[in-house]
Amino acid sequence: MVDGDVPERMQAAAFDEFGGPEVITLRKLPIPQVADDEVLIKVLSAGVGVWDAYEREGVLVPEGSALPIVPGSDGAGTVIAAGSKVTSLAVGDLVYVSATMRPKGGFYAEYASVKAEYAATVPDGVPPEHAGAMPTDALTALAGLDAISLSAGAWLLIFGASGGQGHLAVQLAKRQGLNVIAVASGADGVALVTRLGADVSLEGHGDMTDVLARIRDAAPGGVNAILAMAGGATLDRLTEALADGGVVAFPHGVRPEPQERPGVMVRAYDGESNPRQLQRLNELIEAGPFVVHVAEKFPLGKVRDAHQRLQTSYSGKLLLTVA
Repeated sequence: MVDGDVPERMQAAAFDEFGGPEVITLRKLPIPQVADDEVLIKVLSAGVGVWDAYEREGVLVPEGSALPIVPGSDGAGTVIAAGSKVTSLAVGDLVYVSATMRPKGGFYAEYASVKAEYAATVPDGVPPEHAGAMPTDALTALAGLDAISLSAGAWLLIFGASGGQGHLAVQLAKRQGLNVIAVASGADGVALVTRLGADVSLEGHGDMTDVLARIRDAAPGGVNAILAMAGGATLDRLTEALADGGVVAFPHGVRPEPQERPGVMVRAYDGESNPRQLQRLNELIEAGPFVVHVAEKFPLGKVRDAHQRLQTSYSGKLLLTVA
């Protein structure tokens, strides 16, 4: 099923060799064909994540990809064609997608073809454009909360709380009834996590003795778990605030990886993009106001600037606008 006329070629940002931001160029490429279990999406926006840089560098290249490669694991847009086996989505649906497996190319393009199982309708309350920046980090944050498996009323410390995954984790944790201590970066980061509902908001670059004292004031018995979006000496100090038997959970890719010590369990996790997780995510998001904080937007033609911005400090997410 196809909605209207689809052109044969599209504008896309792609690379023919691996390297720095300079290898990405705009060009005209054929629009990918749609298999029976896929949907073709007219892209509205695409998220820009560190995993896109890894793909550009040749580290995380989707299996089956061939040069030129169109990066972009995250995106949002409108379904304009659906394969014969697709029943979960229909032409005209506004969707967001997290697809690390996409041999036909990603969302740095006017059109993208992906398996329908990686897509879900944009939940109420999230601006469609911003939805393109959300999927992978939101699903990873949800996996982190699954990994620590706390009951409502428990205390959770989120380290790196103002980052892409962290600011979404703050909101999802509050949806699950957790008490959240958010350790953020900079005054703007602290203001962001406070606005998003953190019970205690702290500056991660501050005096750690004072930070730990404030954590103990809020949670005298210790925090039950830490979601660590970064590693290093600051995280090592923060683990002093854990209750006995507490858990440190971190997404794969954090360096240096947190180390186990007596009384502390360490768990690594990855986000999963599948119908069940996407449904759970939408239900949590639609339980109240939800913010996908976009630090900066770039048009598709400025994709190199977006990848250079990845190497700097910012709160929230970066976004490419396509349509």
